[in-house]
Amino acid sequence: MQALTFKRGVHPPDGKALSCDKAIEVVAPKEDSELFYPMSQHIGAPCAPIVAVGDHVKVGQKIADSSAFLCCPIFASVSGEVVAIRPMLVPGGAMVNSIVVKNDGKMEEIEGLNVGRDYEAMSNQEILDAIKGAGVVGLGGAGFPTHVKLNPPKDTPIDHILINAAECEPYLTCDYRLMLEESDRIVKGLQIMLKLHPDAKGVIGIEMNKPLAIEAMTKACEGIDNIYVQPLVTKFPQGSEKHLIVAITGREVKSGALPASAGCIVDNVDTVLAVERAIVKGRPLMRRVVTISGKGIKNPGNYKIRLGMTLRDLVDAVGGFNEEELAPVKLIAGGPMMGPTLYTLDVASVKTTSGLLCFTKEEAYIPPEKNCIRCGKCVDHCPMGLMPFMLNACALRGDGEGFVAHHGLDCIECGSCSYECPAKRQLAQSIRATKKIEMGKKAAAAAAARAKAEAEAKAKADAEAAKN
Repeated sequence: MQALTFKRGVHPPDGKALSCDKAIEVVAPKEDSELFYPMSQHIGAPCAPIVAVGDHVKVGQKIADSSAFLCCPIFASVSGEVVAIRPMLVPGGAMVNSIVVKNDGKMEEIEGLNVGRDYEAMSNQEILDAIKGAGVVGLGGAGFPTHVKLNPPKDTPIDHILINAAECEPYLTCDYRLMLEESDRIVKGLQIMLKLHPDAKGVIGIEMNKPLAIEAMTKACEGIDNIYVQPLVTKFPQGSEKHLIVAITGREVKSGALPASAGCIVDNVDTVLAVERAIVKGRPLMRRVVTISGKGIKNPGNYKIRLGMTLRDLVDAVGGFNEEELAPVKLIAGGPMMGPTLYTLDVASVKTTSGLLCFTKEEAYIPPEKNCIRCGKCVDHCPMGLMPFMLNACALRGDGEGFVAHHGLDCIECGSCSYECPAKRQLAQSIRATKKIEMGKKAAAAAAARAKAEAEAKAKADAEAAKN
């Protein structure tokens, strides 16, 4: 089968050799260690604690929730005492109110855990409720609540469910190992999702640099008519939702629209596995697989962790850092193209924590920034067809209107422009910062408009009431 792809993009060294052959190992938190559960681990409204300091919690117990439409509950991954509710740093750099549980080491589970169901005997609403009730969100990075994604408006029929198995970020291999070790369960999770959309077909998109994964997943799909594996060209950002849709279906998702508008739902490999676990095993999202890599770590590999562990405890559990010339000088949460740099390991692991990269001075080296040489490479390689040099100029002079006019809000923050820039301009960084500012302005304007409309409606209703 021909490998498919999208226009433009970049080809960074993949760096996956450090961990791709390392089977997934389970890392358990130490007794008496503290685990942190931030109230915001997904796109949408944050949760609120439903436990108090001094409470004893068990594995699988819901400890935070919200009645908001776009939200997912949070569960304790260990048993122990709630010792605090306070702000904690998360990988994205924000301080988020968090429930702190001191692990008692007993791993006591709540009653009713591990009670699975036959998805074929469940209604669509029961499946969606179970996925929501298990706290499943997109584990590829964005953290969009999965039950919402799987239930688009009735006027947007779905004919493709695409599994993002590209894992195009350099160094990360956690999804790759899951495909080798849990291929049958991944396919089962996709079958559950397809029950919600019986007219759709499931396509598992895997880059050509993962031949063993292509082989394993193809074998797991044998005899299933509506699921197949689609090889993809090895290129970044092949795993972006919009570009995966273009590559596999040829359809374009318009600016500001969701994948469902193109008849597609896109989910990550580990997300599909979380769906299978929620339905078949009856377990909520309490764990994920994380790649720890880079020459600065003693034992690079793929580790199954309990959510809430700090990255410091995780590094200690896998053997710690190398020393002297191989000591890490840069830590990155996630992949090197899009992951944020960390200034401390006292950070909570959350649902979207896919990796921790520990780069030595050699690996982390970036040449000094120079003046733009007008080469146009950032334009040639931008997967969104934008003009990063122009967006960078708008960002540097604080021209928000110009930034928006040049479609800066359509930037997917992939970093391809910075990677290809021979002058090593900090294009992606400046665009990302300005995009955040302009998105904030847009949200504030929308909130003000809603408030004004509500006030006018209330005034009109009061006037009508006064007349009567």
